[in-house]
Amino acid sequence: MGIFDALNTAVGGLQSQSFALQNISGNIANASTTGYKGIDTSFEDLIPDSTSPSRQVAGGVTAFAQATITTQGTVSTTTVGTNMAINGDGFFNVQKSNGTVDNVPTFSGVTDYTRRGDFQVNANGNLVNGAGYYLMGVAVDPKTGNPLGNVPKVLQFQNNFIPAQTTTSINYAANLPSTPTTAVSATSTPGSINALGGLNAYDFTVNPLTTSTPAVPFGDNTVNGSAALNQQSPQVPITTATVLSGTSPSDSLTSSFIAGDTLKVDGTLPANTITFVAGVAVGPNQVSVNDNIGTLLAKIDFLSGGTGSTVGAGGVITLHTGATQNLSVVSSNTTAFSALGFAAGSVAQSRTPPLAAGTGTVIANDQATFLNESVSGGALTAYDQTGTAVNLQLRWAKTDSAALGGSHTNTWNLFYQANPNASGTQVAWVNAGTNFTFGPAGALISPATPSITIPNVSVGNQSLGNLAFSIGSGALTQYASTGGSATINAVTQNGYAAGQLQSVAINNNGIVVGTFSNGQNLDLASVSLSHFNGTNYLKALDGGAYAVTEQSGPAILGASGTISGSSLEGSNTDIASEFTKLIVTQQAYSANTKVITTANSMVQDLLNVLR
Repeated sequence: MGIFDALNTAVGGLQSQSFALQNISGNIANASTTGYKGIDTSFEDLIPDSTSPSRQVAGGVTAFAQATITTQGTVSTTTVGTNMAINGDGFFNVQKSNGTVDNVPTFSGVTDYTRRGDFQVNANGNLVNGAGYYLMGVAVDPKTGNPLGNVPKVLQFQNNFIPAQTTTSINYAANLPSTPTTAVSATSTPGSINALGGLNAYDFTVNPLTTSTPAVPFGDNTVNGSAALNQQSPQVPITTATVLSGTSPSDSLTSSFIAGDTLKVDGTLPANTITFVAGVAVGPNQVSVNDNIGTLLAKIDFLSGGTGSTVGAGGVITLHTGATQNLSVVSSNTTAFSALGFAAGSVAQSRTPPLAAGTGTVIANDQATFLNESVSGGALTAYDQTGTAVNLQLRWAKTDSAALGGSHTNTWNLFYQANPNASGTQVAWVNAGTNFTFGPAGALISPATPSITIPNVSVGNQSLGNLAFSIGSGALTQYASTGGSATINAVTQNGYAAGQLQSVAINNNGIVVGTFSNGQNLDLASVSLSHFNGTNYLKALDGGAYAVTEQSGPAILGASGTISGSSLEGSNTDIASEFTKLIVTQQAYSANTKVITTANSMVQDLLNVLR
């Protein structure tokens, strides 16, 4: 009978709308629940069978839950380092504890899946979210960063401890000054390696160089001009006050220099020509014809790096070569030059005895000289096999300079302090054993490889073994520096002392990073993600977790989503949408009650027919 069918259909409508109301209520209630996925309601009409389409009537209705698991919630940042959110596809692998044994949680081995990422470390070192689910992942070797297996397990970090790691490599970046300012550079003989801020191996009792013995330098020697007379008196020999030109009677040389004459001093060095001028002389390369012999000797001495050319007893003029190069003087006015008692092209030269082969070490007795002729290269704390800290001091010494002319190059040697308490002939500093050579533009030419090996490094009684000294492309340069010191841009090493785990955090790559008491931040584990072919067919569990169903298919390890550290995914519930659904549901429910009231009235009318 149609009236009774209408009553049943209306009752089914009330049940379906009640079901929808329940879902709306749950969505609204969980609007602030982390990782919550709302449940929509899907209505399905139930059409009774009919022999003819013309006799077919509108049927009843039933309601089904429609999951929205694949709908992303809003991701917001937090201040908790172990919070996580997934952007895109994927679920965290978790397990629920089924009890405890000796205060340690036990697990059934059944893996569930969740988007709720409000994990924090509990007393046992597990990462547990607000619903009590334990995070799973794959452990990582803290030294190599390689995963230890591929099967996710419940993570625990309570007693993580890392042993000490010996320093095996140093990464270095610096700019070495093109002209170093050392303690002796300002007072050294002009034109010498010391005056250019470098180290002179001949200043050491033990040669500190290793790769080669330096060229034997010129020592100081003299050449004498004969006693010349001036025109003032045949009996008065020449003096330093005798002027370079004039007419008789005067205190000038017997043959005068004139403007335009030149003296070329030590032709092996550039720009060492003295020019005579009529007016006031400017700089070291000019002499006025009105100047005296003393001024000329000082100019020659300066340009040759001499040690004080003089006019001695009897008017004998003595030219000194200096300690850095030979001295040759060529004059464009040979007559005037001869008035000094010299023949044109006079030469004075001498070399010191050969230097002993380099030992590559600086003994304590030479340490003051070494510090005066080198610049600091920085320092770092390295670690030996037991994790004991080693203070490794570095210094750079410029052993050759292109400014010396000829085949000279800009070359540096690196030293490290081997014994800070050395005395006497004990080794204080050790040469790394490599020539670092730079081109005219300040770029490193040699070594061509980005790393050298410093063998058998030992500081005091602490051995570090062989150290790789690595310099990246462009990391070591030689540019001008106003301070004349080395500018250290980076100096790091790969060793550390043993350490105890202090805290953990999760980065944006899903890596659990541990902070240890030795200051190291090391990777401890990788958080595992899984995905499903039928995501919306997962079975919802308490606490925002899901279980596998036949329709969802098995979990597939890995996901296309990415992890955001210190973040949480909020509920995907839209309050405005839910309120709209609430109004529609309320009206539909009321309409169904009207159908029941109308059907009931019709039944009453039918029963009244029998009276």
